[in-house]
Amino acid sequence: MRATMADRGTGKITIADVAKRAGVSTATAGRVLGGYGYSRQEIKDKVRQAADELGYRPNLLARGLITGKTKTIGVVAGDIQSPFYASILRGIADVARNAGFGVLLTNSDERLDRELEAVQLLREKQVDGLIIAPCDPVASPHLHAAIHDGCPVVLIDRIVEKLDADSVAVDNRTASRDAIGRLIAAGHRRIGLVAELERWQRGGLDQFMDALENGSIDPLALFPSWQRLYGYLEAHRDAGLPVDRALIGRVGIYSADAARMETRRMLQLPERPTALFTADGLMSAAAMEVITTLNLHVPTDLSLICFDDLDWMSFLKPGITAVVQPLTEIGETAARLILARIEGEDGERRHLAVQPAFAERGSIAAPGPL
Repeated sequence: MRATMADRGTGKITIADVAKRAGVSTATAGRVLGGYGYSRQEIKDKVRQAADELGYRPNLLARGLITGKTKTIGVVAGDIQSPFYASILRGIADVARNAGFGVLLTNSDERLDRELEAVQLLREKQVDGLIIAPCDPVASPHLHAAIHDGCPVVLIDRIVEKLDADSVAVDNRTASRDAIGRLIAAGHRRIGLVAELERWQRGGLDQFMDALENGSIDPLALFPSWQRLYGYLEAHRDAGLPVDRALIGRVGIYSADAARMETRRMLQLPERPTALFTADGLMSAAAMEVITTLNLHVPTDLSLICFDDLDWMSFLKPGITAVVQPLTEIGETAARLILARIEGEDGERRHLAVQPAFAERGSIAAPGPL
């Protein structure tokens, strides 16, 4: 029978209490409850029954000092309010729970200083591994240090150059190239792009396009928005179409206001685009506000494809065609990768690219008269 609070007083149940109840030494009870060392099955059963009757709850941090494992995974998300990260976190949590692991979640707000604080906090909590969407794709010395100290790291959504870590992300480049290819196949020749494109680590847009031409870009080392620009440019090149740089709406500051400003600028050009490709959910919502304000109708006045599938896109009439990222799958895959490394799996690091789906909802049509 499980002991009540009256039976045992109001103090916290300890391993010593369990040992006394089971009639074994404290060291033996510690081995059984900590999952290390050897004990006969009969002893294990007695200790576990005593722990259950007393309502014993293990001190995972103390157990970690003995076993070197805390059965926890640390996660650093860019923005925990974003539906993007919420779905990924669900995938991580489901796989971790099934494996008997807990998840400690922190938020970086896509700021390097906060990422540094988050990683330090999680390492102080002695997590067994880290899953992170890194802010710094070039250096990230704090992640190199974590791996050097024996803490496995799995990257989501983006990678860090020369970091010995597994990663999982959507194949942004191919998905964007295919999306633009659909617009080109529908007859569009002036296709606008709205994307968050802060300064590329090796320069600006001109340097990026030059590097693309001479083949000196590693697509995996790019942030997702730049990978999507890469696919946009490739689709034009594959179709033999020139790129009008005025149709690249480069949002340098990740904000809805900046996205609205760039969308309005493009849609008020003397030769405006006949189709628009928005590179993430925030860009899409901002673009739709401008499209509505300018009294343009999708798809008769403007065809539209959005990267990221949000709820409102299926509520509109017509619905908005979207690139659908398998976010829960990304989280599940990242969790499996980190658990394998925690369990000691060795070998070459893996960079997994999951394939998105394409939700066709009727927002693509042949270009009409401007």
